Amino acid sequence: MKKLVLIALAGLLVSCSSPTPEVNLYSARKEALIKPLLDAFTQETGIKVNIISASADALLERIKSEGINSPADVLLTTDAGRLHRAKQASLFAPIDSAILHNNIPANYRDGDNTWFGLSLRARPIMVTAKAPESTLTSYEDLVAPELAGQICIRSSGNIYNQSLVASMLAHASASDVEAWAKGLVANMAREPQGGDRDQIRAAAAGQCSVVVANTYYLANMLADSATDDDRTAGEAISVIWPNQQDRGTHVNVSGAGLIKSAPNSDNGIKLIEYLSSDKAQHLYANVNFEYPVKPGVDIHPILAKWGKFKADALPLEKLGENNAEAVKLMDRAGWK
Repeated sequence: MKKLVLIALAGLLVSCSSPTPEVNLYSARKEALIKPLLDAFTQETGIKVNIISASADALLERIKSEGINSPADVLLTTDAGRLHRAKQASLFAPIDSAILHNNIPANYRDGDNTWFGLSLRARPIMVTAKAPESTLTSYEDLVAPELAGQICIRSSGNIYNQSLVASMLAHASASDVEAWAKGLVANMAREPQGGDRDQIRAAAAGQCSVVVANTYYLANMLADSATDDDRTAGEAISVIWPNQQDRGTHVNVSGAGLIKSAPNSDNGIKLIEYLSSDKAQHLYANVNFEYPVKPGVDIHPILAKWGKFKADALPLEKLGENNAEAVKLMDRAGWK
């Protein structure tokens, strides 16, 4: 059914010729989360944004199958690992943009300028009051014997965990990271299941006391729009910023790239540049509860309560380069 809907929407994109300048955005982000940014872009530039929304993997496969006839101008997706996959599939064209270089730090964009991080996501350790917090200052501490049966984390199939392990591979030997992964599996409270919010809910319910999750999930559970149950669960959780004395907390990005066959390439570049602007970065921070990639833009008050932290400065293209090894390592460690 989803495939039919995508085909129908693509047909509309192709057939609806209009004198209005436009850009076709393939987005793996929920439309409700990015609509305010796109509306602001249209209001400012007069360029209409046509959106096709689907999962990241479905969009990647779709653009591949459409080939040079694809109506896609820009792919917007989450995780540097997925952006790297799109680059490896030769879907992106490089962009030479002083605006993007000025707005986005070098470690949050591809070294060949094929994709650009647009919002920053932190994946720290979260704990309840029952956790032995004093022992937790790093990801490496998650294998401590006193945490046996205390850790909730989603599966190894989740790309956020794959990117976390990929980042560790950039800082340590494969044998050390594999030993860590085995220790983490040994300390899990249950077989991995559900998403990040489910780990937080499980911890609040007493099934575990330590969680690894992205901060925007917790922030969403604490927002005014959250359900009472989720807000109660979120209020039971504290954030620990790991590895502040060495490499820093693991971070990732959502980002975008210009499709090589883009029929509206100039408008696509304008859209990506706009999403890196102060105005869009502020909207990102306040609508999605993510951190701006552009330095100097204020963060949401919920995030501010967790304090400042040192982020891992690793060039995020390494997450994609190390992904395959990370997946194999996690499998050998028994991380389901």
